Amino acid sequence: MPSTRDRLDAGSAMNPAQAHQLTRLMARFAALVLLLACCGLASASTPTTPTVVPRIGVLTMGPGEVFWERFGHDAIVVDDPTQAEPTSYNFGYFDMEEPGFIPRFLRGRMEYMLVALPLSQDLDYYRQVGRGVHLQWLDLDPAQATALAAALAENAKPEHARYRYDYFTSNCTTKVRDALNHALGGLLLQQTESRSTGDTYRSESLRLASPAPWMWLGFDIALGPSNDRALTRWQQDFLPRRLADDLRTIRRPDGRPLVSSEIELLPQKQAAEPTGGGVTLWAWLLAGVVSALVVANIHRRHDRPLAALAGLFWLLCGLPGMVLALAWACTDHHALWANRNLLLLNPLCLLLLPGALSVLRGRLPSHSFKALLLAVVVIAGLACLPLWLQVYPQRNAHWIALLLPLHAAFAWRWVRDPRPARA
Repeated sequence: MPSTRDRLDAGSAMNPAQAHQLTRLMARFAALVLLLACCGLASASTPTTPTVVPRIGVLTMGPGEVFWERFGHDAIVVDDPTQAEPTSYNFGYFDMEEPGFIPRFLRGRMEYMLVALPLSQDLDYYRQVGRGVHLQWLDLDPAQATALAAALAENAKPEHARYRYDYFTSNCTTKVRDALNHALGGLLLQQTESRSTGDTYRSESLRLASPAPWMWLGFDIALGPSNDRALTRWQQDFLPRRLADDLRTIRRPDGRPLVSSEIELLPQKQAAEPTGGGVTLWAWLLAGVVSALVVANIHRRHDRPLAALAGLFWLLCGLPGMVLALAWACTDHHALWANRNLLLLNPLCLLLLPGALSVLRGRLPSHSFKALLLAVVVIAGLACLPLWLQVYPQRNAHWIALLLPLHAAFAWRWVRDPRPARA
């Protein structure tokens, strides 16, 4: 008779089918544990791929010889590790061959383009002409750098690349400045909008144009009173070198400098950027007074040579005056509007040319000629009044000192003539 132990063992024993099923379950559980362990080891041994962050830099190019290169240039560099070489985003492209370019330029409606090109290709031109190139790498947060790179790539597409150009407020440098300021959440504007060195659009333009006298002369005559207000550093950053200087002073909210490093990519082989370009008032006044005394004291028998000189003077006053008047009335060149040099470079001077021709022919000018001479002198004298304006001054005292005495001298020679005039 079986014992109690034997009965218990017999009761707890499994039949073959149950044993086979249990074995299969245990095998599957072991396989699952092994699979999870392998996955864990794989994930632990495989590093997470880091997010690709581009590096952002600013190129600053030195001045060149062509008149539109006198102010220098700049561009934004995006160094994307996934690309073969860095990309230069250059806002300074225009096409003089495109239909309507010249009329748009004359009307003040010129358009420039943003072009993305390999950095080495962009540098080739500056290397050939000997213009220096300086690179500033910026310390941007990953999100800021990524967003700026994406925005530049989008804006460089043909449907977005064009923009309305303005010499001072929407040029190649202000576009770089504005793009950086947007990426930095307005930080650049915050740290530059209240500072001023006292420079103006006129003083900066004359300084950079000073190596080319004809360009200096054109700027000084053409720029109106809106260009004589003191600029903030933000406004002064329409110039590449000024922007590069200000980038060095910018501090991020945690105190870090914005510029992390600087590299000279190409040396400046052309003339460096000039540092001066102002005027000396007394020299202009001396030239005006001496010239007027000579004109007023020329002997009457030399009236014909004097008439030829007067005709040339009136032509040189009247033609620029016509250009200034048309620019104010018919174009979008806001920098030229309301120019008080119109009081000195008066288009009415062109109406004096028939009187000069009469004197050259040995005839007496008419009474209307004399009245017109007086009108030109009085209008030129009115140019002195705005010099005391505080809101919209125009720094043209040197032109008044030179031209007003000459207008007065020519009028003195013919208005005081006591002989009867021929109608």
